[in-house]
Amino acid sequence: MKKVIFLVDMNAFFISCEMTRNPELIGIPAAVAGDPQKRTGIILAANYEARSFGVKTAMVLHEALKLCPDIKLVPPDHHFYAEKSREVMDLLSSYTPLIEQNSIDEAWLDMTGCERLFGEPIVSAQKIMDHIHSALGLWCSIGISENKFLAKMASDMKKPLGITELWQKDIKDKLWPLPAKSMHGIGKQTAEKLSNIGIETIGDLALLNPGFLVKKFGKLGGELHKKANGIDPSSVISHAKDEVKSIGKSTTLSEDLYDIETAKVVLMQLAEEVGMTARQYNKKGCTVQITIKYSDFQTITRQMTIPPTYLTKEITSIGIQLLKQNWKPSAPVRLLGISLSGFDKDCRSNQISLFDSLDINSFSNKEENLEKTMDNLRNRYGMSKINRATLLKAVKKQEP
Repeated sequence: MKKVIFLVDMNAFFISCEMTRNPELIGIPAAVAGDPQKRTGIILAANYEARSFGVKTAMVLHEALKLCPDIKLVPPDHHFYAEKSREVMDLLSSYTPLIEQNSIDEAWLDMTGCERLFGEPIVSAQKIMDHIHSALGLWCSIGISENKFLAKMASDMKKPLGITELWQKDIKDKLWPLPAKSMHGIGKQTAEKLSNIGIETIGDLALLNPGFLVKKFGKLGGELHKKANGIDPSSVISHAKDEVKSIGKSTTLSEDLYDIETAKVVLMQLAEEVGMTARQYNKKGCTVQITIKYSDFQTITRQMTIPPTYLTKEITSIGIQLLKQNWKPSAPVRLLGISLSGFDKDCRSNQISLFDSLDINSFSNKEENLEKTMDNLRNRYGMSKINRATLLKAVKKQEP
């Protein structure tokens, strides 16, 4: 039986969530941003009206305001978005139990054998799209294929409100004519290197000798050749809701990043979300890990073992320490991420001397009560109502 895989991608998720409770945002340029009142931070999500002006996710706020001075800015409410995400995933689970959530706003569904219940793939995809809109007031795009990679590529082909089929038999006509830089897994620098050797389209990449690509790009070259030919053997792997192995946040930057001070701001804001989520689920972790993905799509991860914590102050401090230790000023960065894991480990005996230099007290009830109070205030009044002085100072340095 041929596999049928959907990739359900929520359109402009954060700002779309805001529009469900604030209809005045509909039809005007709007975005969720770091701190709209102080005009600081970064764009976390922009609607399609704002995107038409060139506003992009992870763009520094003052740059977005230059492009679209009349943009309506909304402070982030991550607990609200997490709740809406859970609602989306619960709705999707009524169509198949095989769901692999890829991020807060997208998931793969294994719909193999569901035709008798919901109709042919294009029909069932329309049912899912309409159901999400009628029940939750949100819109999505859906990619349909026999594997996860092609479903992901298909979901990006028509936004917003797109349903696109991309089967193996279609790749020569639908996938190969696309620019190589549009392929999932190819960054700006890799695209430039491919262009330098005459590879402009995904078809050019697919027809190239795989041995040459491996010699030129290493393991990445082999993976890119397989995917350009529509090959992806990975399965949709569902996880139980209480099977939380890691809590992480990452963002793809709107432009390649060379400045470590800006990188610190991004990492601080991501760590804030990780800490809030960890406290929400009462998960104290022993491992902080950062992810740095460069513009040539090479990725490094660096981690540190710490006493169990879910405090943002500690997660941020370790994250920035790892960032400083591994920053390469000449290497352009396209993605940053930070995560907390090791929830079931006893790491108290592995306390490291770094904590002395950072002056962090992992077991400070005062700090824990403070952060939980901040969480409660943000839940009631919004994220922008309370911010850390360290984050505000760091953001201020990035303003012109």
